[in-house]
Amino acid sequence: MDYQFKDIEQKWQKFWADNQTFKADDKTIKPKYYVLDMFPYPSGAGLHVGHPLGYIASDIFARYKRLKGFNVLHPMGYDSFGLPAEQYAIQTGQHPAITTEANIATYRRQLDQIGFSFDWSREVRTSSPDYYKWTQWIFMQLFNSWYNKDADKAESIDKLVKHFEQNGSAGINAVCDDEIQSFTADQWKAMSNQEQQAELLKYRLTYLRESTVNWCPALGTVLANDEVKDGFSERGGYPVEQKKMMQWSMRITAYADRLLKGLDTIDWPEPLKEMQRNWIGKSVGALVKFKVPNLRPTNVEDIYDTEPTPKVIEVFTTRADTIFGATFLVLAPEHELVAGLTTAEQKADITNYIAQAKKKSELERMSDAKTVSGAFTGSYAINPVDGAKVPIWIADYVLAGYGTGAVMAVPSGDQRDYLFAKHYNLPIIQIIDIQKIETEADPTKEGHYVNSGFINGLTYKEATAAVIAKLEEVGAGKAKVNFRMRDAIFGRQRYWGEPVPVYFKDELPYLIAEKDLPLVLPEVDKYLPTEDGEPPLARAKDWNYNGYEYELSTMPGWAGSSWYWFRYMDAQNDDAFASKEAIEYWKDVDLYIGGSEHATGHLLYSRFWNKFMKDIGLVAVEEPFKKLINQGMIQGRSNFVYRVIDDEGRGTNTFVSFGLRKEYKTSDIHVDVNIVENDILNINKFKAWRPEFADAEFILENGKYVCGVEVEKMSKRYYNVVNPDDIATRYGADTLRMYEMFLGPLEQSKPWNTNGIEGVFKFLRKFWRLFHNDAWEFNVSANEPSKAELKTLHTIIRKVEEDVERFSFNTSVSSFMIAVNELTALKSNNKAILNDMVIILSPYAPHICEELWTFLGNEAGTLSYTSFPKFNPAYLVEDEFAYPISINGKTKLNLNIPLSLEGADVEAFVLASADVQKYLDGKTPRKVIVVKGRIVNMVV
Repeated sequence: MDYQFKDIEQKWQKFWADNQTFKADDKTIKPKYYVLDMFPYPSGAGLHVGHPLGYIASDIFARYKRLKGFNVLHPMGYDSFGLPAEQYAIQTGQHPAITTEANIATYRRQLDQIGFSFDWSREVRTSSPDYYKWTQWIFMQLFNSWYNKDADKAESIDKLVKHFEQNGSAGINAVCDDEIQSFTADQWKAMSNQEQQAELLKYRLTYLRESTVNWCPALGTVLANDEVKDGFSERGGYPVEQKKMMQWSMRITAYADRLLKGLDTIDWPEPLKEMQRNWIGKSVGALVKFKVPNLRPTNVEDIYDTEPTPKVIEVFTTRADTIFGATFLVLAPEHELVAGLTTAEQKADITNYIAQAKKKSELERMSDAKTVSGAFTGSYAINPVDGAKVPIWIADYVLAGYGTGAVMAVPSGDQRDYLFAKHYNLPIIQIIDIQKIETEADPTKEGHYVNSGFINGLTYKEATAAVIAKLEEVGAGKAKVNFRMRDAIFGRQRYWGEPVPVYFKDELPYLIAEKDLPLVLPEVDKYLPTEDGEPPLARAKDWNYNGYEYELSTMPGWAGSSWYWFRYMDAQNDDAFASKEAIEYWKDVDLYIGGSEHATGHLLYSRFWNKFMKDIGLVAVEEPFKKLINQGMIQGRSNFVYRVIDDEGRGTNTFVSFGLRKEYKTSDIHVDVNIVENDILNINKFKAWRPEFADAEFILENGKYVCGVEVEKMSKRYYNVVNPDDIATRYGADTLRMYEMFLGPLEQSKPWNTNGIEGVFKFLRKFWRLFHNDAWEFNVSANEPSKAELKTLHTIIRKVEEDVERFSFNTSVSSFMIAVNELTALKSNNKAILNDMVIILSPYAPHICEELWTFLGNEAGTLSYTSFPKFNPAYLVEDEFAYPISINGKTKLNLNIPLSLEGADVEAFVLASADVQKYLDGKTPRKVIVVKGRIVNMVV
């Protein structure tokens, strides 16, 4: 029977599901190997052919590791809380859970159709109460913890309370809010419970604070930076503004140094690690205080009716030595002191500028280096080292959440400050004599300071030390290590997310009892914010905790994905997020595959939660993912038709083929790639594609309509989305799997081109052919393999081992094709050879291999757990060579001669050959020249 891939694939997918073939064993003497794909969000559109790329790679590796004797955990689940489902609910009134369930069903069907070896018994969904019970529980552990700098780890809040009771606040070195109280043990005990809880909130690892956020009024929620593009929400394209709100936050900054150091211990792509290093942004410098003599208080309605009071503006700088060149200060538009600094004359300018700044996202403000804009507050600060008056401006290139939200601008040392100073005609003081720098024009090298008071003539290091010492002496600053990374905002004003297990009493947050977990999402009449602007959960009726109001925000999208790999270890556990035994056995993820777009979001938060959970004894390892690979993107291959434009500039209903388009005035139109084959348009399908093309006319070349081609992002708007269902239906899942690997290196982006898939399908059919005779009857022999067959087999064994171990899957596919061609040429149908070939190919094309495995007499389903063939280098050692035989300067034939023969023995072997004697035609050579291992020349 010919290769019937549809029946074969359906048969084995059912077998794997019915027998739970890929269920991982928690109790085995085998070494463990944990292969994980990044958590997918199940969108309504389902998968396109770009999505499975990483899944196929991880599945090949998981199957290969099983063959190598490992106990493999290869799970799958869904990051199923998401804004798209909520937006659909807002538009239609349908509960997000219904939409999510339908989307998951589509994903599951598509994943099964591709033949992945997932352990589905461990499936998790972040939107399931059984799962988010433990997300809430982890939140509670964070709330009940603080970070002890001396121990360099998180500890129980109870330990902090005990210290307060015995010693007061003395001796506490914590990561906490800036404004904490100093008190004795007696003063602590004298505080009311409400006062104590308010103080403890300043230390907890998850806490409430006023934060600047991306607020989208149309969506009624806060958005993460990666959900905002060009000042608009990525979902829906609604305006986004910067706004201060009371938000839950998490002190990821407590782990900044550990997050930085941990990057040196993991096998991740260096560009990704560098992105994290830059995001964390460790800087060594100084905190400097600039006094502002005319700062006005900001806690009254009309700030201009009050007397000014002295205050300070704090800035962090890595270049304390340049303080003599600081000619102005720049504050973020959201800085809390802006209102108090603004004079009556500048109020209109400042108000207008702040309004414009709110329209930009933080990412836009950080990246927009060429645009210079700002507004003068009308106030001045005093330089603490020379007493100079320094004007105070606001500008959107300074962010409230980074550092102190204020910078001292040194135009002679910073390009952005220089452009700002030139634009607004502000002073530029040259503080480095470039001519005196001995090494290169870099003030951090040996140089000579001018116009710089007591540091004139000093080197960079000397000047820095002198300035910091002076600041400390006058109480205007100190040395400081700073991090660019900010605490993570942990709240969204949405419905479809994890409820925060908190209620409010006397305006302070308290945790609900653990026995009351999970706190389940309540029913609401609408999924919109209330008319008063409160989050959708405020619509829930009689939703409270013993009469106290619950937190109305839900957790952000990254909450459930920050620990999910642990749940896979013990997914059905009702008593813990995972058992100690499971955690001790599986420990961490050995291989993690996913997109680089998660570099500074999911991956940082996951590492943060993992380190916290280790601190409090829940897990055994510091880092969650040992090795990480970022798969490249499969880009779309767009096709175009060319509409003829008439003399008046209007589009006609005539379309000209690609090769003839320059003879006409045309406009190009994206056309659905699914009605194009090998760039040839199916005209009938095009006419049926859209009503306006029903009567279309075509100018053809050679009787065909040839489409134009361009590589673009795979997107519905370009009509270049290829559904894996269509490919699997037409060619089979094994063909799809191998073709996606064949497209190019895993880490690189590459265009999808359905035109080349036929070659992979033909290869699998050719492989199937090895097992059958001309009548398509199964036919293998039990003879001893020939040397040539063994050479081909062991060449591919070595090649696949090397390629898979270094994740070079595309080169393996090419090698498989070569091996099958060689075996076909040898007319090989040897059972021993083909048995091993089936095993070697099975990680790539599991369905066809399972079928052939049983044809060969093996037990059904055992292929996944058999042993990968052992490579024997002896079979690749050449013991003979195909010598070219040349007669009178012309090569007549190649003759296999043992390499053990030399000189006269080679000559005798050649002359004894009937084929050679045929060419000699009875003549005796006058001379025979033998070049061992290269050629035999005969002169007749």
